[in-house]
Amino acid sequence: MEFTTDILSVFDKKWALLTAGDKDNFNTMTVSWGGLGTIWGKPVATVYVRKSRYTHDFMEDNDYFTVSFYPEECRKVLNVLGSKSGRDMDKMHDSGLTAKETEHSMTFEEAEVTLVCRKLFCQELKTENMLPEIASTFYSGDAVHDMYIGEIVEIIR
Repeated sequence: MEFTTDILSVFDKKWALLTAGDKDNFNTMTVSWGGLGTIWGKPVATVYVRKSRYTHDFMEDNDYFTVSFYPEECRKVLNVLGSKSGRDMDKMHDSGLTAKETEHSMTFEEAEVTLVCRKLFCQELKTENMLPEIASTFYSGDAVHDMYIGEIVEIIR
């Protein structure tokens, strides 16, 4: 597997969709926090999901997830998918994206690259382990994130 990108900006500047579930029941959300690297001798993607997000349930209930990256012309759609909940709207119908099944999860035809990930690890971020200014800026009155580390098992272009 080979994937070349600017790992310091691919999440923050380009954004991505995190998707979990299967063709009969899945959800997606925009993520701008994440990372790529290696741990335990495996290539991994790390993503962060607040417990309050609808996608969190799908991440908990499934062994695989996808992280997919899109061209700039999809930015408006990704903004909607990151600001609206699948509890309140039909994201798939309203987004205009074309859902595509992978062997283990879901992605979208419009993706430039999709990383299919097998969930290896999940842990709640604890505010007491953060610098106080980070905890107060990002978690004052809001749900904390769970960190998910997934082994990249396939790259779809």
